Amino acid sequence: MSKKRILICNRGEIAIRVAKAIRELGHIAVGFYTDNELEASHLEYCHEWVHLVGSGNTETYLNIEQILNVIKEHKIDAVHPGYGFLSENTKFSKALEDAGVTFIGPHAEAIHKMGDKAISKQMAKDAGVPVVPGSTGEIDSPEEAATIAKDIGYPVLLKAVAGGGGKGMRICHSEEELSKNFEAVRREAQSSFGNPGVLVEKFIVNPHHIEVQILADTKGNIYHCYERECSVQRRHQKIIEEAPSPFIGDDEKLRNNICQTAIKLAQAVNYNSAGTVEFIMGEDKSFYFLEMNTRIQVEHPITEEITGIDLLANMIKGALGEDFDFKSQDEISIRGHAVECRICAEDPVTMLPAPGQIKGFEFTFPQGIRFDHCIYNGLEVKSDFDPMIGKLIGAGHNRNVVIRKMRCAIESLMIEGIKTNTQLHEVILHEESFVSGHYTTNYIAEIEPQSKVEDRVSDEEVIKRILSYEYSMLMDN
Repeated sequence: MSKKRILICNRGEIAIRVAKAIRELGHIAVGFYTDNELEASHLEYCHEWVHLVGSGNTETYLNIEQILNVIKEHKIDAVHPGYGFLSENTKFSKALEDAGVTFIGPHAEAIHKMGDKAISKQMAKDAGVPVVPGSTGEIDSPEEAATIAKDIGYPVLLKAVAGGGGKGMRICHSEEELSKNFEAVRREAQSSFGNPGVLVEKFIVNPHHIEVQILADTKGNIYHCYERECSVQRRHQKIIEEAPSPFIGDDEKLRNNICQTAIKLAQAVNYNSAGTVEFIMGEDKSFYFLEMNTRIQVEHPITEEITGIDLLANMIKGALGEDFDFKSQDEISIRGHAVECRICAEDPVTMLPAPGQIKGFEFTFPQGIRFDHCIYNGLEVKSDFDPMIGKLIGAGHNRNVVIRKMRCAIESLMIEGIKTNTQLHEVILHEESFVSGHYTTNYIAEIEPQSKVEDRVSDEEVIKRILSYEYSMLMDN
């Protein structure tokens, strides 16, 4: 196939990862820079740079009209959206389709149906996929929500129809809490997603967040790449993921059941790209459909590590009508274990964003560690963007080996000048419940690893390490 000019509509570590895949496949990677990020780290991995005029995300990465003009002017053949921004925007996907440009993601109808929680839940039910008991569509009033809650039993979860990333969600343990939170969720839903629609569902106590990676081509073939456990979360947002799930363990019957269920849903919407079907699993190992993310996930590297499947490369190949690197489901198997720690510019105790300038960056990782990041010495971490600046991924023969490697890696990672959550990860990687694999989505609230974070390195030692790092940089130059 001839070289394609592929535009990366994203930034940060995922833009770097996409650019690497584009180059590997022999195509031309085109990247954006904005007035707010003139020296974006992903640009050195791209063949060409294009100026996206503006500073804020609304003016740049979310500006469909400007991006379409860039696509036309620079004769772009295909667009990879990464995750976030326009990756699950039906209007953008349809606009590319109308312009004859390949969207490296699913077709617009799949994005629409899976992006609407009410529609996706009904589709799942129609396909025979188990769903969490609750409303089948939007609810209009707290009284209607209370009627449903009385039928399915408390606690219940109020959540935005168009939600994601943990926004627009409230747990309610009584009718009083339900009434109190209803309008608050509607306001948050409108503010975050432009849609005030709300659902009510049964809240599963002590749940596990299990998701299945799907990879489908444009020829009707749909495969799974097994599951990931994403139960270590704060504010419904993941911070540590691992594959395969320690909760499922060696229960291959359950593993096959949940993976085939994910394929069943993907078939129902004629899915044709990389995607993730998310489930909530109870203590009794019964599982229910939550949502489908119609894009590549932040945590895709751990699936790549245990299967050997390059998800980004195959996602691009599939969108361009090429065959995948494998020919059947039988060629995809689990080998060993992998864990990912999201490295964020956050206070390790409050877990709130902590932007600033990185003044020192150094690491000495053990064998088996992968670090997908956009960090460099002098990087200005801005409040405009997500606080995640990297993903530390460890792979090994089994879970115990990987935890050992990850402990060594997180202790050797030095990022100075800003607060990061590395100390929080260090605590979790030594904490008994996590090490044993016996944890749920309540982990942060119940175990409170953030309360065990300590300043392990004195101010004098920090200064010493920074000076040592800067001296080594001068010597290298």
